Amino acid sequence: MTTVIDGREMQPPEPMERTLEVLELLPDGDEVLLLLYCQPYPLFNILRNNGYEWTENLLPEGTREIRIRKQPG
Repeated sequence: MTTVIDGREMQPPEPMERTLEVLELLPDGDEVLLLLYCQPYPLFNILRNNGYEWTENLLPEGTREIRIRKQPG
């Protein structure tokens, strides 16, 4: 299952806070899709340090799709 967080109209740090809240309860095999207009470098550091992996896709209109999931193992 994918949980979508549309952070495009949120003010920092709300997208990061919401993402971290959802990740705490994320079942194995599920993912979070975060939509933003910028790269959330502070979030990437937190994800890296806590065993998450992510992929990014930049859409033509400027939205960044960031898919986050727990690393296997």
